[in-house]
Amino acid sequence: MPWRWFRTPAHRPPREAPREAPPQARPAGSASRSGGGVGEVLSGEILRQVRRLEIRTRAVVTELFAGQYHSVFKGQGMEFAEVREYVPGDDIRLIDWNVTARCGTPYIKKYVEERELTVFLAVDLSGSQGFGSAGRSKVELAAEVAALIAFSAINNQDKVGLLTFTDRPELLIPPRKGRSHGLRLIREILYGRPEGRGTDLAAACETALHALRRRSVLFLLSDFQVPLAGLEPALGVLARKHDLIALEVRDPAEEGVRRAAPGSPGTSSGEAASGWPAIGLVAWEDPETGRRMLFDTSDPSARRGLQSRFADLRGEFHALLKRQRIDRVTLRVGEDPVEPLLAFFKLRERRLARE
Repeated sequence: MPWRWFRTPAHRPPREAPREAPPQARPAGSASRSGGGVGEVLSGEILRQVRRLEIRTRAVVTELFAGQYHSVFKGQGMEFAEVREYVPGDDIRLIDWNVTARCGTPYIKKYVEERELTVFLAVDLSGSQGFGSAGRSKVELAAEVAALIAFSAINNQDKVGLLTFTDRPELLIPPRKGRSHGLRLIREILYGRPEGRGTDLAAACETALHALRRRSVLFLLSDFQVPLAGLEPALGVLARKHDLIALEVRDPAEEGVRRAAPGSPGTSSGEAASGWPAIGLVAWEDPETGRRMLFDTSDPSARRGLQSRFADLRGEFHALLKRQRIDRVTLRVGEDPVEPLLAFFKLRERRLARE
């Protein structure tokens, strides 16, 4: 299992072991969350922060994402609209024989694209998602990306739902429309209090599979730092029933890599620069299991070994997604998420045009 450590004081007491996962997600409106849910009376500061995120994403949604979203995510079929009188050149397979018999002249059925979609966000709130090295955490980046997707869907009159999960399903909010509903989803991602700390992606896939009755566009937001054993079948089943897109939230500092600033000597913009600072022994702790270790950041071979391990695990996971034909977008803390999302939309649009 990949490590997700952060620097921690040596005197910090060990955490208790994670509790066993319950079989089902907590339904929306339940008060079972420890310390009270965000559905209770919210502080003014929480509301202000959620609204600031809405304002920050509004311009992007209106100016950049609107057309891309509409062209990339199509309706799930055709629905009957009306009948009209047959004219030469119409497809005879569309003739409505019952109406034709009653009226004495041929009529055909007219269909329109079923435009309304169901968009579903499955967001990882495990302990590793709290890590962040560039002034924000991975869960904050996930919340911004979720806001971009949710408000794009809402502006298009589509429904949006949410599943948050850790080593258990945490909260399930059924798909609905409306701005206030979208704000609630972002609130739950940013300020929810999950009961678990680990990650069980297979259980999250199973919960989403049972929660969604019709084909949906499903965005799975996680750092995907989990054992791959047993994960591929769960993702494969979900991808066959729904339009599944993996949004991989990463922090370069976890992998011993940082991005060089534009104009840095000897590097180009976005190029990987040197990794962890060489400051000797550092106490690290896995935020999901509480397991600790000492790592010598001054040992070049140890640094290279851990970086290589992260790269191998990423490669295996990416190969898994490719085998199951699941689209992937990589998002990094410290970088603007709009650019990779737009690149994905344009790539997908070109692919759909070829089909």
